[in-house]
Amino acid sequence: MGCCSWRQKCGRKILGTPGARKRTSWLREGSSVPQQQLVRDFGKARAKAQKDIKDRLPMHRRAGMPRWKKKREALPSLNYTRRGFRLKDGRLHLAGGIVLTVVWSRVLPAEPSSVRVYQDSLGHWYCSFVVPAEVRPLPETGRVIGIDWGVKETATTTSDAHDLPHAQHGKTAAQKLARYQRMMARRRPAKGKPGSNGCKAVKRQVAKLHKKVARQRQDTARKWAKKVVRDHDALAVEDFRPKFLAKTTMARKAADAAIGATKAALIEQARKHGRAVHLVHPAHTTMDCAQCGARTKHALPLSERTYACTACGAVSPRDKNSARVMLVRAGLDPAGADRGSPGGALPRPAA
Repeated sequence: MGCCSWRQKCGRKILGTPGARKRTSWLREGSSVPQQQLVRDFGKARAKAQKDIKDRLPMHRRAGMPRWKKKREALPSLNYTRRGFRLKDGRLHLAGGIVLTVVWSRVLPAEPSSVRVYQDSLGHWYCSFVVPAEVRPLPETGRVIGIDWGVKETATTTSDAHDLPHAQHGKTAAQKLARYQRMMARRRPAKGKPGSNGCKAVKRQVAKLHKKVARQRQDTARKWAKKVVRDHDALAVEDFRPKFLAKTTMARKAADAAIGATKAALIEQARKHGRAVHLVHPAHTTMDCAQCGARTKHALPLSERTYACTACGAVSPRDKNSARVMLVRAGLDPAGADRGSPGGALPRPAA
């Protein structure tokens, strides 16, 4: 199954030529289905990159030109379309006479249209199926909530019971990770020399620790998102993009907070359960008053954690005020942030 995975990436020009499989022995060893899919994916990526160049888009908005990777730099990844696989008796049959016994994490809700078989950094193999999106509506609660993202707390909401504190999974694992990295630095082979078994073992421990932290963050985000979605009909979410924090002194703590992954999990759960999601632009959300709408004349420093409005005299925690501003901008009733009903009909996501 993995005989042609990495060679497909470095031999993309060979794959696109007529009679390539007939002339090349290693191409004939693998199924033609993932090879053809690879050529199609490469063509789409290259066409998109060329279109962005032709349209003169800024560099930060352009799609990158696809590049080939060497064997040591790329993990196997094979895409099979509908004619290249089938499910029978709980087993996955792939083109080329490959039969896999799959440990199912869940029952497939519908017939899959494609599957991607790939290997992670620990050497574990996974099958990712593409199925139609399924909507499972939850009972109406009559509640709405505003959500503001931050670093001190990952998410501050208008409901104290639904705030998400900073879990600090990365900080907990930092000491062990530093020890593994020192061991890896001592065992690093000379340039051009293969690594020892000890070096490979430490690399695996580092990858295992990174995988554990990623899974902890994902688990925390999904559980919190499910709780928020279950208890509220509409969500006013700050459309915060944490990429710029990577260039600040808060980069490590912001990365450990996993704001982007938590936001993605929240939107995914809301769509899945038929809740309305309002993405609010983050501009001036820390400067506006949620009570009267007045805006301060200067940006508040991060050290100032209390918002005091000079127009109406309202005083509240800075992040709580921002969370209520989300509700105001989304057109929801701020007076019913915890228990009340929204002021008007809310749009429902398409099934």
